[in-house]
Amino acid sequence: MAFFPSTSVFFPGRLRWQCLLGVVAAGLLVAESGCQSAEKESRKPTIGSQTMCQAPVPVAAAAPPDSLQPVALAPLPGLSAEVRQQVAELYQALGSEAQELRLPVLERACVGYLTLRHAGRIRRPAVLAVADMDLPSTKKRLWVLDLNKKRVLQHSYVAHGRGSGYVRARRFSNRIKSACTALGFYRTADTYDGKHGLSRRLHGLDPGQNSNALDRYVVLHGADYAGQAYLAKHQQLGYSRGCPALPPEQYRAVIKAVGEGACLFLSGPGLESKWLDGGVAAQQLAARGWQ
Repeated sequence: MAFFPSTSVFFPGRLRWQCLLGVVAAGLLVAESGCQSAEKESRKPTIGSQTMCQAPVPVAAAAPPDSLQPVALAPLPGLSAEVRQQVAELYQALGSEAQELRLPVLERACVGYLTLRHAGRIRRPAVLAVADMDLPSTKKRLWVLDLNKKRVLQHSYVAHGRGSGYVRARRFSNRIKSACTALGFYRTADTYDGKHGLSRRLHGLDPGQNSNALDRYVVLHGADYAGQAYLAKHQQLGYSRGCPALPPEQYRAVIKAVGEGACLFLSGPGLESKWLDGGVAAQQLAARGWQ
C-alpha cells in the first residue's frame, strides 16, 4: 500500500481495476501501431503480424499448419484454340527455368497482357512479369519473360504481405493498412531511390482489387527478408506490408528487366479481372502477335 496514493487505503479494488484497464489500453495502442504506413516494411515474421486482414490472434497462439499445395486452376474459359496453342508453344520454349510456372497461370497472364496492349494500358511490348502468389514463398515464384524471344529474363523469389498468410499466401486485399498482397494486373511505372534503395512504382489496373497500389505505396523493391540468406536461416521468406519485395542480390536486375510501362501479373486464388478477355486477346494476337 505504500506505493499508492493515500486514496488507495479507501479504494484499493478500484485502483487495481484502473491499473488493469491501463495495461489493456496500452496493449491495444501497440496493436494499432502495427498498421501500414508509407513504405514501412516488416523485416521479421511474427505470429501476431499475420492477422491484418482478420481479427487479431493472441501472440501466444500457434500458427496454423500451411498447406503448400496451390489451388487447382482450370483452363481459362472462352479462349480460342489459336491463343491456347500460342501460349502452349511459349510455355514449352521457356524450358526448365519456367518448370514451376503453372500453365493456367501463364495462360491468364498472357491473355491479360494481350488485352491490356489492345486497350493501350501498357506500353512496353513483349515483356511480361508474372508471379504465382499461390505458390509458397520458399519457391522462386516470379518470372520476367521476353515473349518475342520466348525466354526467361529473370526468375526470382518474391515476398508476400504479412496480412496474406505464412509460407503460402491465403488472403488478399486492396484495402489500405491491410498489409495484404493485392492480386491482379499492374502497369510498372518510374523508379526512385527510397528507404529500400532502387524501387519501381506500380499502378493497379483492376478496380477494387489492386487499384489502391499507389496510395498503399506498393512498389517493387529489394529487402533482406526476401533473399536466399534469410530463406536458409528461417526456412521461409519474411513479409512485406503488401509489396512484392525482391531478394537483395537480384532486385536491381528484376527492376531493370521489367522496365517502365510493362505488365506485371500477380496471380492467386479467387482472382477475377476484366482483362481476362479471350476474344480481345485473340484479336490482338492475330493483328500484332506478342507486340
